[in-house]
Amino acid sequence: MRKLLCFFLVAFVLQSLTAQKQDFSYLDVFDLQYVSDPQISPNGEWVVYRRMGFDIMKDRSAGNLWLIKANGSSHQKMTMREANESNPRWSPNGDRIVFSSSTDEGSEIFMYWVSTGKTAKLTQLPFSPSSLTWSPNGKHIAFSMNVPKAPPVIAKIPKKPKGAKWAETPRITDRVYHEADGRGYIKPGFNHIFIIPAEGGAARQVTSGDYHHRGTLSWNGSGDKIYFSANRNDNWEYDFRNSEVYSVDVNTGAFEQLTDRNGPDYSPKVSPDGTKIAYLGFEDKVQAYQIRKLHIMNVDGSNKRVISEGLDRTLANITWDSKSGGLYLTYDDKGNGKIGHISLSGKVTKLADNRGGTTLGRPYASGSYSVSNNGTMAYTHSRPDYPAELAIQGAKDKNPRKVTSLNKALLDFRDLGKVEEVWYKSSVDGRDIQGWVVYPSNYDKNKKYPFMVENHGGPILNYGDRFSAEMQLYASAGYIVFYPNPRGSTSYGEEFGNLLYNNYPGEDYNDVMDGVDHCIQMGIAHEDQLFVTGGSAGGIMSAWMIGKNNRFEAAVVAKPVMNWISKTLVADNYFYYAEHRYPGQPWENFEGYWKFSPISLVGNVETPTMVMVGMDDLRTPPSEAKQLYHALKLRKIETVLVEIPGASHGIASKPSNLITKIAHTVAWFDKYRTNKTNE
Repeated sequence: MRKLLCFFLVAFVLQSLTAQKQDFSYLDVFDLQYVSDPQISPNGEWVVYRRMGFDIMKDRSAGNLWLIKANGSSHQKMTMREANESNPRWSPNGDRIVFSSSTDEGSEIFMYWVSTGKTAKLTQLPFSPSSLTWSPNGKHIAFSMNVPKAPPVIAKIPKKPKGAKWAETPRITDRVYHEADGRGYIKPGFNHIFIIPAEGGAARQVTSGDYHHRGTLSWNGSGDKIYFSANRNDNWEYDFRNSEVYSVDVNTGAFEQLTDRNGPDYSPKVSPDGTKIAYLGFEDKVQAYQIRKLHIMNVDGSNKRVISEGLDRTLANITWDSKSGGLYLTYDDKGNGKIGHISLSGKVTKLADNRGGTTLGRPYASGSYSVSNNGTMAYTHSRPDYPAELAIQGAKDKNPRKVTSLNKALLDFRDLGKVEEVWYKSSVDGRDIQGWVVYPSNYDKNKKYPFMVENHGGPILNYGDRFSAEMQLYASAGYIVFYPNPRGSTSYGEEFGNLLYNNYPGEDYNDVMDGVDHCIQMGIAHEDQLFVTGGSAGGIMSAWMIGKNNRFEAAVVAKPVMNWISKTLVADNYFYYAEHRYPGQPWENFEGYWKFSPISLVGNVETPTMVMVGMDDLRTPPSEAKQLYHALKLRKIETVLVEIPGASHGIASKPSNLITKIAHTVAWFDKYRTNKTNE
């Protein structure tokens, strides 16, 4: 009798929880939290991480540092400060944590003492520091920071009368790279490496010259040299894909160049025994995509060799193991983030799956990890039903332990859409193509649902089986969402990614449409209920698709490139495309650039199309979106232009803009849905 009562009690509780569950909704975005940048202590006992969330009043993300033991206990906020905190790094013996944090005067460097819990501000810097790195003896901290430079002066203007209201002084630039999306105009200056005493004191600049010195910093064992990557060539502005590994003597400022080839060499890491340097890079073959390989050399630059030839994936985030016998690293494989270890002989061992979950909008590759001296890993772990949580995995463990549940109070009471992996064959060459389908909550296979294609950006990026607020919001609006990784996507090898060289958009279009046909064969898509959207490169693909066929009921083309000729010479990265995307500059290859421009197909478009763009977008400027909108208006095709104030290319960087993007897309598609009563 008691067992029967327990059974009914459990059933009642489960039924009550189910009844309380709601669909994931727009305002839920503000309640999401996730783990970022977990750093495990040298002894593997503690982890400090950045706990990210969203401020609904200020409409922005914010992060504070939290501490937790590797066993999941003693979860606590690290400081009493309520300002943004980031970049925590343990001292070599684990007694202190250095980090950066915002103040009323700007970002500064702070120190936290583990034994006392006290915090102190170490610096008064004119600009924000980055790449905080401890010296081996724990006495100094290296970092990178901008040093301003005067702009060019072309003309001398007479002094205005006292009290006169003249126009502002003109902004003058003579640089190749002078603006950046999301940042705007870049003031003249160069990043340099500085060091400060770990107990506080004056910051001392150790690099010199009109070159940028930034990225990963690595001290040698004796603490008198710092290794870094830079491009100190005279032609560095135009040779922008190139970089070399250098060292700088922290006492004399003397430089030594250790690599010399055409291509990027970067992220140097000195081995714990001080004998070797690992770094990433490749010889530039001038193509759309090349995988980044792991190289090893002696500390004097001799005996360079590649040790990752056996793994046809781009590698990142390298960390030496404590015995200098190999390195930990990350890579993506078939849309899933991995952590692995590679020996100096090139043997790769996969250690963990499902790294990611720190890009909440769309399911892009992301995430990070760190490793203690005993091989215990801390990393960001994500699945389609939750953003990044902290996972711990011991050196001998086969599976991770998830030690945080930051979203339990929210997601336990939300019905999320189920995510299903699909594979199908390309009609072009029989290649296997991967994608994912998100079903509405409470999906009923006997009902008919509208089917939405969501194309990823890049195009040389990848979607995967990770949490995505955008996909879930589409699903909660009643749509089955299909997001594929067509040719050109990363995590399938160099040859697959490079299929877009001078062929974009190309057969990637066929790969997407083959996925649509595959889903129709599965019975989850229907010819009279097809919709398409995507942003950036996904906007290009969406515009290309409606120019190639009229199968879709409606489209939302977000922040697209419509005309490669105008885009290439106007965008913030205008210098980037020639040769590596299409042969020659636009004026040298006008027909080639036009051939791959979606605006060339606009005369074919019959699909009702919403065009969306951020008004401050410098990557795919509003003029690109307007070319599509104006052309459709002139052709009297149903269209509307949505311009989002204050938004750069990353429209969803503000939570309210993410909501705006999704809500407008759903509203436009709902206008053209049919057979609603059958859903």
